[in-house]
Amino acid sequence: MKMKNKILFIVTAIVVFLLGLLASSILNRKNEAKFKYVPQVELSENEPRNDEWGKNFPAEYQSFLQTTDTSFVSFQGGSAMRDMLDEDSRLVVLWAGYGFSKDYNQGRGHQYAVEDLRNTLRTGAPKGKGDGPMPATCWTCKSPDVPRLMNEQGIAEFYKGKWADKGEEVVNPIGCADCHDSKTMKLTISRPALVEAFEDMGKDINQATHQEMRSLVCAQCHVEYYFDKNLPGKEGIPYLKFPWKDGMSVEAMEKYYDELNFKDWTHKLSRAPMLKAQHPGYETYLTGVHADRGVSCADCHMPYKSEGGQKFTDHHIQSPLNNVANACQVCHREDADKLKLNVFERQQKSTESRLKLEDALVRMHVEAKKCWDLGATEEQMKDILMDIRHAQWRWDYAAAAHGASFHSPVETGRVLASGLDKATEGRVKLARLLAELGHNKPVEMPDISTKEKAQAYIGLDAEKMETDKAEFKKTLVPQWLEAAKKREATYGSKKVSMNKK
Repeated sequence: MKMKNKILFIVTAIVVFLLGLLASSILNRKNEAKFKYVPQVELSENEPRNDEWGKNFPAEYQSFLQTTDTSFVSFQGGSAMRDMLDEDSRLVVLWAGYGFSKDYNQGRGHQYAVEDLRNTLRTGAPKGKGDGPMPATCWTCKSPDVPRLMNEQGIAEFYKGKWADKGEEVVNPIGCADCHDSKTMKLTISRPALVEAFEDMGKDINQATHQEMRSLVCAQCHVEYYFDKNLPGKEGIPYLKFPWKDGMSVEAMEKYYDELNFKDWTHKLSRAPMLKAQHPGYETYLTGVHADRGVSCADCHMPYKSEGGQKFTDHHIQSPLNNVANACQVCHREDADKLKLNVFERQQKSTESRLKLEDALVRMHVEAKKCWDLGATEEQMKDILMDIRHAQWRWDYAAAAHGASFHSPVETGRVLASGLDKATEGRVKLARLLAELGHNKPVEMPDISTKEKAQAYIGLDAEKMETDKAEFKKTLVPQWLEAAKKREATYGSKKVSMNKK
């Protein structure tokens, strides 16, 4: 009996000790959580510097800094620098006459947004303000300096002028002020184009729920858009707009553009009035099962994590495939390797169809050029050029959305199938016209087996572009950075008073 009491006493003591440790741990974690976000600085309404926000939100900021990691590569994406024209030289011909035929790299993390835009050959090699091929509007999604400038100058004034005009103003990479209100920290829409697009659809974005906002802040940029130079009162200004008035499907946006008689460029070979899909990630995501189940962009690309007793959103924005435990296995209990394989299988099957459509489109552009060379008239080419426009729009819509083949594999497959159908119809018309023009054999295809050969075929001087870009980075960029440094030195940093309640 004494032995039983002794054992019971020892067990009770151990249990009490362990409960004490647990209570102490909980108390410590609560205290850590309580004091984790004591404000250190007062953030101004237009504060663009991410490191200033980081003083108040160190956990989020430290995770955000990890977007500099470029080590992850997946089948269709990742964070590494990848030359997509080198991987698929057909793209050069598809975009002949447009900036993407010069340079198209896989996007890296948000920390590189400004740097990569300066480095790409698409932005040219301006020598100063008023120079270069791109409008100022091209800065819109790259920096929290953009909402600052829009608030200071006005929206239309920001869009006005050349890309180089604002080189010294836009220096901070995508960050805190792009998505958060500096006073309340609530998610907020900082880009007017999204608000205006909702208004065009008869919707009020202010009615969006918090969960919806966890996708809408992404939809400010990861969408299809165009520059409208014909807005009343803003004529000549490349004003950023989303073509959602009639809907977000590939057909609805195509109809919108056709009725507007809009084109991004005229193809250098086929002379077709082309549309360039930007990155309609949000539109394609909405057609998938995850959106249907109420899963937001942030749930997978910025999942919650815990440190020091504090749950917060991981701002290492990245592919879920590099964070399967937090991003996928919270809902899906399958093995991580199996989940990745499921994704890759969907992407690979979609890629098979996408490459077939690419091949058909390349042939259409080259065959159309042959028709022009043989003396085809505008009237003879009219329907063919629209087939090229519509087929390539569908290809680009599916390809440029990046994650579309996983986000919405059924819709992506449908879009690619309709693109193949358009291309087939167009090639039948081309064969008939070629025969009518006296050409009764297959059109010889050029050697575009490498990026260099493809660029030479469409008449690009790659060496000159690289030389000019190097000079731009050597001379003008340092001037921009020095001017920005002087400007930001005047911002200061107002510390929070410890006596302030």
